[in-house]
Amino acid sequence: MKFKNWFLLILLFLATGINAQIKNPVKFKLTVNELGNNQYEAVLNATMESGWHIYSKDIPEDTGIPTEYKVSGKNIELIGKFTETGKKHEEFSEAFGGKIIFYSNSAGFKQKFKLKDGTKPGDVVAEITYQTCDDRVCLAPNTLEFTQKVTPKGATEEVTADIVEPAKDSVKMVETVTADPGKGEMTVKEVSKLDPKQLKIESIDFQKPLTDCGTAAVKDSENYWTYLFLGFIGGLIALLTPCVFPMIPLTVSFFTKGNKDKSKGKRDALMYGFFILLIFVLLSVPFHLIDGIAGNVFNEISTSIWLNIVFFIVFIFFAGSFFGYYDISLPSSIANKSSKAEEAGGIIGIFFMALTLVIVSFSCTGPILGSLLGGSLSGSSHIPTLLTLALTGFGLAWAIIFGLLALFPQALQSLPKSGGWMNTVKVVLGFIELALALKFLSKADLVSKTFLLKRELFIGIWIIIAIGLALYLFGIIRFPHDDKKPKISIGRKILGVLGIGFVIYMIQGLVPSERPKLQLLSGILPPLNVSYFHDEKDGILGMHPEHDFFKALELAKKEDKPVLIDFTGYGCENCRKMEEFVWSEPDILPILQNDIVLASLYVDDKEELPEDQKTKIDVGEGQVKKVKTIGDRWSLFQQVNFNNNSQPHYVLITPDGKVINAPVSGYMPKEDFKKFLECGVNYYKKNK
Repeated sequence: MKFKNWFLLILLFLATGINAQIKNPVKFKLTVNELGNNQYEAVLNATMESGWHIYSKDIPEDTGIPTEYKVSGKNIELIGKFTETGKKHEEFSEAFGGKIIFYSNSAGFKQKFKLKDGTKPGDVVAEITYQTCDDRVCLAPNTLEFTQKVTPKGATEEVTADIVEPAKDSVKMVETVTADPGKGEMTVKEVSKLDPKQLKIESIDFQKPLTDCGTAAVKDSENYWTYLFLGFIGGLIALLTPCVFPMIPLTVSFFTKGNKDKSKGKRDALMYGFFILLIFVLLSVPFHLIDGIAGNVFNEISTSIWLNIVFFIVFIFFAGSFFGYYDISLPSSIANKSSKAEEAGGIIGIFFMALTLVIVSFSCTGPILGSLLGGSLSGSSHIPTLLTLALTGFGLAWAIIFGLLALFPQALQSLPKSGGWMNTVKVVLGFIELALALKFLSKADLVSKTFLLKRELFIGIWIIIAIGLALYLFGIIRFPHDDKKPKISIGRKILGVLGIGFVIYMIQGLVPSERPKLQLLSGILPPLNVSYFHDEKDGILGMHPEHDFFKALELAKKEDKPVLIDFTGYGCENCRKMEEFVWSEPDILPILQNDIVLASLYVDDKEELPEDQKTKIDVGEGQVKKVKTIGDRWSLFQQVNFNNNSQPHYVLITPDGKVINAPVSGYMPKEDFKKFLECGVNYYKKNK
């Protein structure tokens, strides 16, 4: 089969929508409404599949791709600017270092216009440019065009698009459609030529990878087990505080010794532990109810500048309580009523005993629970679920400890005695609260785009906090509830040394480097670009990738290396996450720097193509895709060759254009990406 025919077959395959791997999660429908007085409204309604969203026109600069809606045409005069309808969502993006604004499920775009000559028909041409993303990938920016005939009342006509024969070395896909302008039905527009020689796609064989190794299983970026584990750890820590620890032996002894039937006493103690777990889980129920009423409220909360500042102040307030300057407690009347209800006996009495414990321990557990709430609000999605998991972990820790001690009461003898060490636990938690408070201040700074709290300043404040913690652990500084001459145990000394080690670890983050440091704090520190030392000329992690695929191929031939095609975008959040959190890993970056030629192809590059390379492609359902920029070109290049239109998308090929192993997409764990890279690089080295 000749190349030209082969190309036409592939392009027609693409255009008819047979390709299942090319995602199209957004459907559009154009409607023209008559408003009276020769005024009309062109309404383009978008319907999105579950989990997908498109950005608003109001999205801040240097984040995602804002949606643009343009209406033009013969005998059309616009009235004002276009507006958006639908439920806006606002969410803080760690990768972009700011707030993103988007629509999910559905959105509408409206543009008012009038007919210049109210006695003649008008041709409405509606064009929308948008980008679609979910939690893992972003699709290439897309430009679609819709046409519709508008005829004043009383006039009807039949509109037919003629069939046009394709020109030499070009593709034309044209449909003939009959439309009733009075009903506002859509006509199909002719699609102009596409020169295959301009795209130069003949060297890629995307259907036959040379090896099947290194296929990465992409996982969901939201790790729910992490929140359950953190909640469990928080519960264990709370058990060591002065408000809770002394009550453990008293409570367990009440069930095991205060009951003549020991087996019943153990059952009651287990029931007590279960009710503690249940109470903590029930604390999250209101958040689910709020989410059901206003599903976007938590995203709005997590991105609110003022609310993040409030969280910062609250965490500072919690720290002061842990340091011993004041106590935080619920009104005593609540505890008294709960304690009185214990007299009911039986299961009800046990429940109120558990509730009383939760209430009276609030002065110690409140700040920890507040930290869990703040951490859950920082999650990317499903905030009520994350909070439920965290509180479940917290209550589970208490239930397990009380339950095990009830089953094995002899273990009470091995518990340490209450003493000054419990206050040490509280003070250490106070320093942790101070550090966490800074995270909320940083988020407020990033969302407001003031960028006053630079990465290095954040690190410097954490270093001061860590030094203060070390000085406390060594007994050099004291707080109100500490002994005047505290005994410095071996445990405190070990923790103090670890604090100094943490200071030394963080100091390296103050020194400019080609590679990002402090990997353990990724996602907590401000982004790499919010820095005193950042310069756009530094490239990506010190690398300067090629932005032209064919130049990358030529360089790969000279250096005898495979090419890593990185389909990316300036507005692709998951691409930035991969670069900062995965590419920067010490066992990944050397491979990218030394073993491959990196070709980063930006599918949202807005630089215009030469006029003879611009085209339109009918993608069905009345939608026409424009190819007019370099980004459009690489987007089409990706779709035709690799059956994919999501970013990030990674392909390893040989210098002569052979795909080495199966491409991978989306944000993925380091291990999966490393497996993909090593597979392709090792195969090439062995078989070149």
